[in-house]
Amino acid sequence: MGHRLLLVDDEPFNLELMAELLEDAGFESVQAETGEEAWAILEKDGANFATVLLDKMMPGMDGFEVLKRIKSTPSLEFLPVIMQTAVGAAASVQEGLSAGAFYYLTKPFSREMLLAVVEAAVSHWDRHAYFKELATQQIEALRNLNEACFALRTHKEAQQVTTLLAKTCPSPEKAATGLFELLVNAIEHGNLALSFQEKTALQADGQWEHELERRLGSAEYGSRQVTVRFARDPESIRFVIEDEGSGFDWEHYLSAPGSSLIETHGRGILIARRLSFDRLEYRGKGNVVEAQVSLR
Repeated sequence: MGHRLLLVDDEPFNLELMAELLEDAGFESVQAETGEEAWAILEKDGANFATVLLDKMMPGMDGFEVLKRIKSTPSLEFLPVIMQTAVGAAASVQEGLSAGAFYYLTKPFSREMLLAVVEAAVSHWDRHAYFKELATQQIEALRNLNEACFALRTHKEAQQVTTLLAKTCPSPEKAATGLFELLVNAIEHGNLALSFQEKTALQADGQWEHELERRLGSAEYGSRQVTVRFARDPESIRFVIEDEGSGFDWEHYLSAPGSSLIETHGRGILIARRLSFDRLEYRGKGNVVEAQVSLR
């Protein structure tokens, strides 16, 4: 079996249906019918789960309380939680996203939507686990680094730079998750001028990787670079990322409520702003962003 998921719902039929759909897609599942049961499982074995699918409305300890406990527990705070609810009101959605939910599914949802959201959450968890493992290696020497500048073009180079720079931070795996998201945005939506709508359509057609390679090799976009500047002082660590694109409406993604970001658009910025950095600031037209980690 593949990744292990915790399914939480007070309706046994819903649990059986989700388990069958997810196990057919290669996921292993553990089921809980109450919030209390789910929390007991997570306290004992939380490190072995890649994602939690959590019903919001349950008697006793509801899903929102389980979510708050997950996000306030250091060993679980990066575990992706997909909230499920029959209530689609903006206030309900925003409440969950503000508390750290990865995504919101409104019942009833299709098999395709369920699998797409779970696969996105599991990929997010895999990246976090990868960076967490790498962050434990060769950290000591980087604590003496005060300034650095890097230039990169591709996702692989972004991963390498992220792995190195994250080790300068007090919580390397936490910084790495957000830093990589910002670099990917700078490459894809900055230098390669791929809109969020284009990415969605290309992924649906199975042409996303091909189009990335095509643009990286083109005369129009191929020479563009993303610059990453690192600086440390007694108060903070700062990363300034600049791409050569035309910018975007960054104010929307920094000021909009969580409920307006329920689509895939802006997820990287949301993750960086809420989970990885103490301050995130875009400048000018949006092709420069500064992310800050406090050392106090």
